[in-house]
Amino acid sequence: MGIYEELVARGLIAQVTNESEIREMINAGKAKFYIGFDCTADSLTAGHFMALTLMKRLQMAGNKPIALIGGGTTMIGDPSGRSDMRKMLTKEDIDHNAECFKRQMERFIEFGEGKAQMVNNADWLLNLNYVELLREVGACFSVNNMLRAECYKQRMENGLSFLEFNYMIMQSYDFYYLFKHYGCNMQFGGNDQWSNMLGGTELIRRKLGEDAHAMTITLLTDSQGKKMGKTAGNAVWLDPNKTSPYEFYQYWRNVADDDVLKCIRMLTFLPLEQIDEMDKWEGSQLNKAKEILAFELTNLVHGEEEATKAQDAAKAVFGGSGNADNMPSTELSADDFTADGLGIIDALCKANLCPSRGEARRLIQQGGVSVDDAKVTDPMYIIPLSDFEKGYVIIKKGKKVFHKIVK
Repeated sequence: MGIYEELVARGLIAQVTNESEIREMINAGKAKFYIGFDCTADSLTAGHFMALTLMKRLQMAGNKPIALIGGGTTMIGDPSGRSDMRKMLTKEDIDHNAECFKRQMERFIEFGEGKAQMVNNADWLLNLNYVELLREVGACFSVNNMLRAECYKQRMENGLSFLEFNYMIMQSYDFYYLFKHYGCNMQFGGNDQWSNMLGGTELIRRKLGEDAHAMTITLLTDSQGKKMGKTAGNAVWLDPNKTSPYEFYQYWRNVADDDVLKCIRMLTFLPLEQIDEMDKWEGSQLNKAKEILAFELTNLVHGEEEATKAQDAAKAVFGGSGNADNMPSTELSADDFTADGLGIIDALCKANLCPSRGEARRLIQQGGVSVDDAKVTDPMYIIPLSDFEKGYVIIKKGKKVFHKIVK
């Protein structure tokens, strides 16, 4: 089985152009492909996993990845999947975010001479002359066709700014520039990016002729990837300072039964033969599959030592051994306590278990909080100092989130 057939078997491919040619190039290790990452935050999220693991798979098969940092496109903002305009970031913010991205990507792909490259589209987009761009690139795009694109149609009712309307042209120009200057012959992206990506393929054809072989592949990331990227309204970050290895492990350990084998197939590097056997698992065996998924992905992002710690901590907590050594924790100072103890709302907010005091109050009143296995339903409850004699208390949020408050 070639790498292209493996991608198909893992359920990763949604749409392609020139399929036979793409299959041949990828299987022969002759693809030089790019995937774009807009720098809207200072960390990648679990929603980027498909792209990162894809780059790793293809590099292992001899193909050359280009990680395109969207220093220029981030200043515009992709309207795809959005109901409103993205927050405008400064160039300094974007540059900082790009540097953070590179450090995280290095855990997946190998950069260097003859290996993967990282480039920033700010290097060419920010220097474009507007009139020249309109003449050279704008003339290749039909406004009627652009308005039929799904990424724009869903925004028309709520309002689409002219700034965002230019995003397709910028993304298309990226592929054209990379094709001309870097020898990039293929692009990958989410299925929701199909219109934008076809724009790049068409621009290359119109500017460079029918013999310019530029190919497009999209992944099934428009729904599954975004679903994987968030939990309970919060992003699942790859930065351990934003999502601890334990919390990261727990996120994957708690995926839905219907999703666990899909995630194992798409995101891990376990052999397909092993995964095919797991497809027969059901009932309690799915919990074992979730543990495998959580360990494999935590190992990829944080390393084997942190993955083992997270797994041991999870088993200890849910097995009832009370071993909280590797549990996420927040250490408080004496100033955080009153003479009586620590308010439960203060505890939830200081541990970042709730984004606001109002949210903490509602969670408590709904019966979603316990302290050392005792349910708390009074928002005015004070955790007494005597509970901290062992040095900490354990707060349980919902059924699956445990956090240690250290005094």
